Amino acid sequence: MSKKAEGSGENIYDLLLEASKKEKKQKRAELLESIGIKEYFDEGSVKIDMKTCKGLECNLCVEACPTNALYWKAGEIGLVEDLCVYCAACVFNCIVDNCIHVKRKRSNGKMEEFTTPRDVLILLHKISSEKRSDRIKSIFPTVKDYLERYG
Repeated sequence: MSKKAEGSGENIYDLLLEASKKEKKQKRAELLESIGIKEYFDEGSVKIDMKTCKGLECNLCVEACPTNALYWKAGEIGLVEDLCVYCAACVFNCIVDNCIHVKRKRSNGKMEEFTTPRDVLILLHKISSEKRSDRIKSIFPTVKDYLERYG
């Protein structure tokens, strides 16, 4: 073992785990790039509760998935985690609450979780409101600027 690894307290298993995570992330980036999808989230997870899923009756989450990460397999919904970009389109289109659980982490470190279409709508409304507010602030002058200009 190298002196650097011994001095930092890392063992071979931690180093191997870190190397495998980097390799997996690189392969995922290449895969998403090949289909023209940009990734906006640092990490995430998707879980489908097969006990509550009505996949045979609706199949809406499969149709809504922009990357084809969800698919129909032998009587249930399947998931290819490497293709999922955690966009929550599946949750938004699902007819059963708490069937699909999306958890994702933004680049600023903020964690978001979705289990119902309402959760997705609330977040989308919040993001739109913040963008509108920023746009208005950039167009209109502040009170101080207004008073200097017209006061």
